[in-house]
Amino acid sequence: MNVRKFIAGTARDALRKVKETLGPDAIILSNRGIPGGVEIMAVAARDMELIVPAAEREAPRSGDRGPAPVREAMPAKPAVGGARPAERPLSEEVQRGSVAPAPRTPAPLAVPVQPRLDLPVHGVATSPQQEAAVVPAAVLEEIRTLRRLVEQQLAGFAWGEVARTDPVRTAVLRHMLDAGFSPQLARELLADLPGDLDTGQALAWAKGGVERGLSTIDSETDIVDQGGVYALVGPTGVGKTTTTAKLAARCVLRHGARKLALVTTDGYRIGAHEQLRIYGRILGVPVHLARDSRDLQATLDDLQHTHMVLIDTIGMGQRDRLVGEQMAMFQDRRVNCLLLLPATSRGDTLDDVVRAYSGLGLAGGILTKVDEAASLASSLDVIVRQRLRLHYVSNGQRVPEDLHLPNRAYLLHRAFRDLPEGSPHRLGGIEPGLVMASSATGGLTAGGQRG
Repeated sequence: MNVRKFIAGTARDALRKVKETLGPDAIILSNRGIPGGVEIMAVAARDMELIVPAAEREAPRSGDRGPAPVREAMPAKPAVGGARPAERPLSEEVQRGSVAPAPRTPAPLAVPVQPRLDLPVHGVATSPQQEAAVVPAAVLEEIRTLRRLVEQQLAGFAWGEVARTDPVRTAVLRHMLDAGFSPQLARELLADLPGDLDTGQALAWAKGGVERGLSTIDSETDIVDQGGVYALVGPTGVGKTTTTAKLAARCVLRHGARKLALVTTDGYRIGAHEQLRIYGRILGVPVHLARDSRDLQATLDDLQHTHMVLIDTIGMGQRDRLVGEQMAMFQDRRVNCLLLLPATSRGDTLDDVVRAYSGLGLAGGILTKVDEAASLASSLDVIVRQRLRLHYVSNGQRVPEDLHLPNRAYLLHRAFRDLPEGSPHRLGGIEPGLVMASSATGGLTAGGQRG
């Protein structure tokens, strides 16, 4: 077997040398970083049978009970001027689904430099129905596994090249992923990063990009002063009743108890109505119970001249069928829905919550449990990507002291705060590259382009 060694400054240059020397069907046996570049061990496709013998590749596996492999339908004689079908590159056979690599004798990871998927397979019908009927499920799973391995290796190559050619962008990306920002937001933000900044300036630029995407209210647009009908919605345990009491106390302190009314739709949870009534008695504010949309509409008609009406709603999971009933209950155009998001939840969970309640036509959101969260990156990430206007921030149980208008500088500081050096949640080595490669829209390539 003629194994060749290729050394170049970057993985891309090394792969180009492999392709020029051994052809586009060359097989990569190993790769590793060396001082000053990358070393790749590769072999020509014609020598593949020295790695995985042809007889072993043609023999059917004992566990397969499905139809005979497609290879048996191929001509046994070699084509004129070319190699026999059995001598096709292993990568091409696997991607066509016509043969499965033998799992009992694992071969070195074979990464085609440029997989050729356009070559015809003689004697075999190419309709999707016949391929689906012939290829066993185990073969498809092995193809998926091989694809994941290839993606991981390519991600390692790409991350190493970006880290070498653009260390500032790499450092900022690693910082944002460690903090808890999503790969999608980090990728979109860093795509426009200027190339003449040092690491500190680039990090400040990224923080400014998140701040530009963060929509908040201020003292001039405080809903307590503007008035209106607001329903506080969200999943269970997010603090809707306590936040309702905080907003009520804020309104009473500024405009008096006669300017406010409280409504609860939570007639299911034991003690929920009574809890809001206790707050109402303390503030001197009437509390009304609306069991359905008809009760709510009648109550709002009676309170149409009230400066502000706050509605405390039923707590339910975002996948609960009652969310749809709640949407129907708040179809009245007078009701502005504020979604409460706990800062302690993961970003994907918060995305799920926003999607579930987006049918209500959300007027904005309130971030709760800020005092319990280690980082605010995930929650701010969701608020920015979902374009949700942030109205208030809640950081405790005290009424009304622990409800504040958003302090943008404080929120961004908490979001970009670096993890401790020994934190088990820090990404190391090529792990940031693997995270970017496994995200839905691809990884970050050199120069900040989207991969």
